[in-house]
Amino acid sequence: MRNEGLGSWPARRARKTPDRPALIHDDRPFTYAALHDRVTRLAHALHGLGVRRGDRVAYLGPNHPTFLETLFATGCLGGIFVPLNIRLSGPEIAYQLADSGASALIYGGPNADLVAEIQSDVRVQIALGERYEDLLRGAPADPIDEPVGLDDPCMIMYTSGTTGRPKGAVLTHGNITWNAVNVLVDTDLITDEVALVSAPLFHTAGLNMLTLPVLLKGGACVIVGGFDPDATFDLIEKHRVTFMFGVPAMFQQVVRSPRWATADLSSLRILTCGGSPVPPTLIAAYQERGLTFLQGYGMTEASPGTLFLDAAHAVSKAGSAGVPHFFSDVCIRDGEVLVQGPHVMSGYWGLPDETARCFTDGWFRSGDAARVDDDGYVFIVDRIKDLIISGGENIYPAEVEHALMTVPGVQECAVIGVPDDTWGEVGRAVIVGDPSLTEQDVLTALTGRLAKYKIPKSVAFTDTLPRNAAGKLLKARLRETFGREDPT
Repeated sequence: MRNEGLGSWPARRARKTPDRPALIHDDRPFTYAALHDRVTRLAHALHGLGVRRGDRVAYLGPNHPTFLETLFATGCLGGIFVPLNIRLSGPEIAYQLADSGASALIYGGPNADLVAEIQSDVRVQIALGERYEDLLRGAPADPIDEPVGLDDPCMIMYTSGTTGRPKGAVLTHGNITWNAVNVLVDTDLITDEVALVSAPLFHTAGLNMLTLPVLLKGGACVIVGGFDPDATFDLIEKHRVTFMFGVPAMFQQVVRSPRWATADLSSLRILTCGGSPVPPTLIAAYQERGLTFLQGYGMTEASPGTLFLDAAHAVSKAGSAGVPHFFSDVCIRDGEVLVQGPHVMSGYWGLPDETARCFTDGWFRSGDAARVDDDGYVFIVDRIKDLIISGGENIYPAEVEHALMTVPGVQECAVIGVPDDTWGEVGRAVIVGDPSLTEQDVLTALTGRLAKYKIPKSVAFTDTLPRNAAGKLLKARLRETFGREDPT
């Protein structure tokens, strides 16, 4: 095959294991042969609508087999896939469509109103459902073998930027392939793997650390639209799930379920957790059921796997992010985590200056501070970029602060993370403003402007924000004063 990228994966799998299940959705299995057929037909349909090599194809919708069909079909044509976060607001979606220059958008029914609201200039818009299925039925199934190399761009995944605008990380076919190889090596995936995909596919971890490695190996992915603790128990028992990924908040909800003590979890072999550190109490709860977490640390720009903590060290190195993945190199320079390897992005879409600033001698600068113990295990100790991770979602304060400054009555503001029992941490806005301004005024003004998870959960008012002699905001001091769970 001339196509060396992800677009060729369904064809390569179909010639090896055509009758094995690739995807299971609503109890309906799709074999690798069926996946290959649908991907090929969609690629022909998109080509017939004018999509060509290098064109960006966006997808907006919850977890569904059509997400993966669109990803692979775009790769068949040498196009670039743009997954969109369904939790974003209309203006945020519109920005990413415009910034990526998407020429096609495939979207799910629940997002139809949002797509109509933003009135995007995207030329080709395909609603999932009958129109999508009609396009596939009317398209040929002849093989497509567009030459695609591992260095060609595969997808643009947006990650919130410190300047208030999200940046599109350009991940090549090679980046994602090498990341998948790292997962195969470090988690010992097998061909009989059955993965539960309830973490969002539009996030890099749910897609690149779980779904794609399993499909590369020839396992099956149970695709569900969203996470629900009770449904999780049912799906594990029904499909004999062996592999799960989630953020700590998801695994906490499972433990808190009344079904936790008696549920049949005997099929589970691999539990991977990321997004934020796993609390020791959560590790202990799963160990009591004979289950151990595999933890990791990564970033969208690294596709995302960077550091990995195996089961053997989950307790002895609790709090650590582990050691580098097999085909990953990590160093700590001036206290900052730097990463290098074939899984690290080629750059930010349309931002050459920003790309140059983030690389030093070929090493990507993570912006995270860390220390290394005598055994080589890395401990992330602070977030240089002030990133807030809430339930696995990245929230950059600068983006929220930019929106806050448009609220009438707000004179100055800052956003910090505060502890939360459910989400790990949530945002809190600290505001200097008019005396008549209330917390409800602020939060209401942000509704619809930002994704719900980005909107601060509380507001604290103050007369001044702490700054140094140069006028720089002192967020450490701000956290000392306003970083308690109870702002009063």
